[in-house]
Amino acid sequence: MRSSDGHIFVLLLPLLVIAGFALIALVDRRQGRVTGPGFFARNGVGIGLYLLLAVSFWALLVIVLPQLFMVEMAFRPKLPPAATGGPRDVYTLENFRYFLYGSTTSTAAWNVTHLTAFWKTIVASILVTAGNFLLCYPLAFYMAQMAKAARVRLLLLLLIAPYWVNEVLRAFAFRVILGTSGVLNKLLLGAGLIDAPVDFLGLDVGLYAGLSYAYLLLMIFPLYNAIESLDGRLIEAARDLGAPWWRIHKDIVIPFAKPGIASGCTLVFMLTSGALAAPLVLGGPRSLWFTPIVYDRFYQAFNWPQGSAYAFILLLTCVAFVLAVLRLGKLSLGEITR
Repeated sequence: MRSSDGHIFVLLLPLLVIAGFALIALVDRRQGRVTGPGFFARNGVGIGLYLLLAVSFWALLVIVLPQLFMVEMAFRPKLPPAATGGPRDVYTLENFRYFLYGSTTSTAAWNVTHLTAFWKTIVASILVTAGNFLLCYPLAFYMAQMAKAARVRLLLLLLIAPYWVNEVLRAFAFRVILGTSGVLNKLLLGAGLIDAPVDFLGLDVGLYAGLSYAYLLLMIFPLYNAIESLDGRLIEAARDLGAPWWRIHKDIVIPFAKPGIASGCTLVFMLTSGALAAPLVLGGPRSLWFTPIVYDRFYQAFNWPQGSAYAFILLLTCVAFVLAVLRLGKLSLGEITR
């Protein structure tokens, strides 16, 4: 199949999906499975058209079509502009072969650099997500079930205020704190705890700390919202029956807060695995992160099909993680998006 045929398919696919959903809704209404006034009857024609056009513009032109074109480009070869759309512009798997073997023709050796960066990024993102959960869960529980309203407002202000600063500036602040001549090393040297500066950036401590801090709110707010809706009388009853604190959290709080936990873990993992600013600013000389490699495919090698293939692989991995979280938590997608 040539790329011109693929472009037509990419443009038609969202329209076909919308038409399918509209047909399902029409059939459900005619068969009586949906009752009550329709969308335009509830909102009026003017507001209904505005909402429909605004959501369609956002969903199709900003999210769906760019992703579909990226997927379509991932299966195309790198060609000069004059050859685009010609007989050589056919769909191929050579970009994915390059990811695995570092070559579009040979399979003699693995592409160790890119594969190592990819798996290190995935594993590190899982660890950052787990660390954020362990850090945020006690604070979210305290805010939701124990703290008074005034204390909750103060804690929320303290959590939100640092995020008024740009993400890149926050990353540079971590570099200032954790550098070999930074604040932390000076304090440790002054206290006599170390004899020589510690290269926190070279050890990737700065990278993981910066990533954890960057997406802290995306973990704590879903946890707080989920735990806040838990009836406190259940916890009091468990305490009156002699349940230890760990049993209360294991059997009552965590099962109830599973949608918030899944939502927070999904957001933190996806944004951490796709982070670019923090790895570029806080990564050490031996750091390997996958998103800078994707960036280099686009803007250093000027190989947009290969960059699209790399981005598509990362997207599929993130989708697989979300599905795994849903399966482990025995949740539906609707439950974590409430």
